[in-house]
Amino acid sequence: MRENRRSHPNLSSRAVQFESPSHMGTLLSGLNTLRSKGLLLDITLIAGGQAFQAHRVVLASCSDYFRAMFTDAMKESQQSEICLNGVTADGMRYLLEYAYTSKLGLSLANIQDVLSAANHVQLIAVVEACSSYLKEQLDLDNCVDVATIAEIYSLHKLLKEVYLFICGNLRKFAEKSEFLRLSPFQLEYILKCDYPVDCSEREVLSVVLKWIEHQPHERFKYIHQLLRYIHFSEISSVDLSSFFESPVLKCLCSSSSLWSRLWHVPGHSAWQEQRGMSLINSRGMELAILKVGGFGISGVTNDIAYYLSSIGKWRYLTSIPHVEQCNFGTAVLNNELYIVGGCFNQSLQENVHPFGFRYNPLTNSWSTMAPMQKERCRFSLGVVNNHLLAVGGVGESGDFDVLDDTAPCEKYDPLTDVWTPVAPLPGSRAQHAGTSWRNFFYISGGLDQDLVLNSLWRLNTETDHWEIRAPMITPRADHSMVCCGDKIYVCGGWYEDETTGSRVLVDSIDCYSISRDTWTVITRVPTPRYHAGIVVIGKWLYIVGGFHSATTFDRASGVVECYNMETGVWTVGDNYPQDIWEHACCTLYVPRCRDDLEVIPDKNLI
Repeated sequence: MRENRRSHPNLSSRAVQFESPSHMGTLLSGLNTLRSKGLLLDITLIAGGQAFQAHRVVLASCSDYFRAMFTDAMKESQQSEICLNGVTADGMRYLLEYAYTSKLGLSLANIQDVLSAANHVQLIAVVEACSSYLKEQLDLDNCVDVATIAEIYSLHKLLKEVYLFICGNLRKFAEKSEFLRLSPFQLEYILKCDYPVDCSEREVLSVVLKWIEHQPHERFKYIHQLLRYIHFSEISSVDLSSFFESPVLKCLCSSSSLWSRLWHVPGHSAWQEQRGMSLINSRGMELAILKVGGFGISGVTNDIAYYLSSIGKWRYLTSIPHVEQCNFGTAVLNNELYIVGGCFNQSLQENVHPFGFRYNPLTNSWSTMAPMQKERCRFSLGVVNNHLLAVGGVGESGDFDVLDDTAPCEKYDPLTDVWTPVAPLPGSRAQHAGTSWRNFFYISGGLDQDLVLNSLWRLNTETDHWEIRAPMITPRADHSMVCCGDKIYVCGGWYEDETTGSRVLVDSIDCYSISRDTWTVITRVPTPRYHAGIVVIGKWLYIVGGFHSATTFDRASGVVECYNMETGVWTVGDNYPQDIWEHACCTLYVPRCRDDLEVIPDKNLI
């Protein structure tokens, strides 16, 4: 009797599904062979006066334009020959090559033909490839042409990249002949797009006048429209008066009252006081609160997040280019973020290092700097007279110069990239706080061995001499100190109970009057904590994250509390999405045009 193999149990359980990885390539190759041999072709396309034969099914499979043409009730679905007006012969040839081979060779010589054809027949993948290619080729000599192409074909992502590039290189671009080819619309967009520029507002005004003076008879009519976007409050009266010699402005002064009204805008000095000398131009920039490094539920992190009030959410900014570390120094000088020193674990041992890194928010890039003369962590890093100042801390073998009972200090000159020693702080010092006022640098509290200190010292950087000031009301370690006007505020931290030896959190914010050399308790923190981040913006003092207690299990927090130093009122801000501690906080002007991911809560991490 013949065995029924189909019903055999051992054979039926061996069914498999075969899939050939080469089938797609084989299919494309076969279709292209049919096209080259003129077989089964059923449509002729006329482009640029030339005829191209193809298969309807191939065109419809990769283009919504052809799919609708051949499948919907359109007259073209019944035609054997279709004329594509506006598509060049070269453009059509490249598109067919792509449709049948998935390959496309792009160059500056053919990019417009390809892009025009792909945009016409809605070959989205090719349009995106052309956009990416133009972005890669972007430079100061072709940016006007690329901007024009992006405008013609509504390539919005490319258009943003082009204008970000132009604004970020405006000083050099204005020296090119290409700059003078800008259309009135393009120059107006540069002025109003709110992207960061690499030059002062005085230079921006000079650029506008240069463009008008190139063809004054044709372009003078645009001056009122363009000057609307000049931030005259950021130009000093001295610099503004120097433009009176411009032929364009002479004509403007005699024919319009606009120029006289410019003198009633807020003064340049007021802008400098508000934003500081470090910011070259406010265009596209907004002051952000930064959370730098620290610890979370997942452990130590090098991530840096930022918060813009205009956005109202915490977002990722960048990451420190070093192995995960902590207890480093953080400072902002000339709107660049400096991360210096710190420690990291390796083979279960703590390693302290002297290296530093500098972050530029305009270029979104890091660079290295000369290492400190001493490796140090748990120290204070501040800015005085356009120099960084590193004070105290601990080194690889523990406290510095214990026998000499001093804490070594050094300063960094960003112009020469050199660290030099300065007068050491009397007494060993770690886990203290520091801040600057004029040419003085103040140091408060900290640890001397196991003793929590209440002392306040200040370094006169002109005489290189340390001076003792009135001690704090309460000893503090792992606290923060900030300066606002002629007052210094200390917040957070802990001290040891003399009887139990346990840590006690300091819940007060104390204010030091620089002129009177006296301390006053001004408020109590609603959520007392230490290892928190403290920062001041205007009249507001922000406390971000930290430890609630040293004894409870759930002691970390992402709470943000805000204190109005004028009204004395506490409010709750937008909490950091994760529990964080031992981080640093500072302020930095960041471009508003960034498109970064939000910080997600730890509970959503996988």
